[in-house]
Amino acid sequence: MAGFVVLVVGGIFLFMHVPSSFVPDEDQGYAIGVVAMPPGSTIQRTREVMRRVGEKIRQSPAVDSVFEVAGFGFSGSDESAGIFFIRLKELKDREETAEEFIGWAYGNISGTERDGGVFFVNMPVITGLSNFGGFDMKLEDRSNKGTDALLAAQNLLLAKAAESKVVQGVRFDGLAPAPRLELKLDRAQAQSMGLAIDDVYSAIQLMFAPVYVNDFYFQGRVLRVQMQADAKFRMNEEALSRFYLPTTAAANNGFLLQGETTSDGMVPLASVVRSRWVVAPPTIQRFNGFAAMNIVGAPAPGYSSGQAMEEMQRIVAQDLPPGFGVDWAGQSLQEIRAGAEAPLLFSLSIFVVFLCLAALYESWATPIAVLLVVPVGIIGAIVAASATSQSNDVFFKIGLITIIGLAAKNAILIVEFAVLAQQRGMKLYDAVMEAARLRLRPILMTSFAFILGVLPLVFSSGAGANARRAIGTGVAGGMLSAAILGVMLAPVFYVTVRRMVGDKLDMNGK
Repeated sequence: MAGFVVLVVGGIFLFMHVPSSFVPDEDQGYAIGVVAMPPGSTIQRTREVMRRVGEKIRQSPAVDSVFEVAGFGFSGSDESAGIFFIRLKELKDREETAEEFIGWAYGNISGTERDGGVFFVNMPVITGLSNFGGFDMKLEDRSNKGTDALLAAQNLLLAKAAESKVVQGVRFDGLAPAPRLELKLDRAQAQSMGLAIDDVYSAIQLMFAPVYVNDFYFQGRVLRVQMQADAKFRMNEEALSRFYLPTTAAANNGFLLQGETTSDGMVPLASVVRSRWVVAPPTIQRFNGFAAMNIVGAPAPGYSSGQAMEEMQRIVAQDLPPGFGVDWAGQSLQEIRAGAEAPLLFSLSIFVVFLCLAALYESWATPIAVLLVVPVGIIGAIVAASATSQSNDVFFKIGLITIIGLAAKNAILIVEFAVLAQQRGMKLYDAVMEAARLRLRPILMTSFAFILGVLPLVFSSGAGANARRAIGTGVAGGMLSAAILGVMLAPVFYVTVRRMVGDKLDMNGK
């Protein structure tokens, strides 16, 4: 029993150091590249960077094809944004996994591009929870310090995260503040000149943004007609002086004569619209009622998502000024919830098994002797996960619940025969030794048969291999310890419990 206590204490210590995660990243045959240019970059500059990056991506022997889109990202449309959809070759035709390709891309592409930031991420395992794999964090301004303070905190957070060895690719997931043309309409001036407010806004939209006109049919397809000023006529704010609107009096004539000038009822937009350049974010994000910045990233090779989240929380707590907090969204939020619910799930599983055994033996003491074997199996699963660098994710937890039943099964084989032997009049020690001798071979046969059955999961490869290894490794390690240590400790547990409650049984097993 002293040795058992030492095993339990060691298992708890080891379990506390197993990295946590939600679900393991999988090789889905795709990867995503994100380009973030400096604010205010033109689309031509973004395309040039994407052209260079695309050529480097195609040099990888693992890449099958690359589809690139300039001026678009999951965070919104902007000339400084770009995205690559990278399709990898079939698993049988490449040596690199998706994670290894992402590591190669960071080392050979991200570090060499100076004109803009280039990040590579895996596809999310669970569609709909996040746009990318990794973590999804919200940096919140909980003291209402303002946009400038929040931007400064975000820049400090990204700088500190870049120095960390636990995380990689940490970036702001959104459109950064950029130079923008702010237009302000002088309503009093417009009304005095006889201009309708709606007409002024329509003219500005027609000049700077496409305006839908109608549809037309061409070769069996429905095509859209959109109007917009040509690019060279809308390059700067001086374009406002080259666009004219008719006054109400001129418009009421029904038509404008050819050669009419501004004195004939035409007013330039610059007369009623004031313009200036400002630096401002395109959108203001809020989360849980606070102004927030969406920060995304991924764990560095050799680290789990749980360790990456702990590292980001540590940076916010230690390096950022007071008043800023962290919340999690998407897959990261589900990981936290799954970790909080795990103790309740394990307790409920053990309680259900206890009730079933109590009904089987019609005793409250005998099931305790059986359930004391469960920690032995769980310790084996933890050791196996630590030895193979597995993390404590959802699939590993499923394996632990499986171990509860499998470890109890081995103990039941011994306890059942010991109870029957005591009912026949044998003493406690003799009954336990007889049961252990008779049931040794069946326990080892069934246990090792099960272990051999899950070995394909342990050494799995290909699509979905990480999830299969997460289940198989824990179950195989747990069954191995339950078969070896459980056979030796189950008789000890039964003798200890029977001596505490009375070592004699009647014909009914009580």
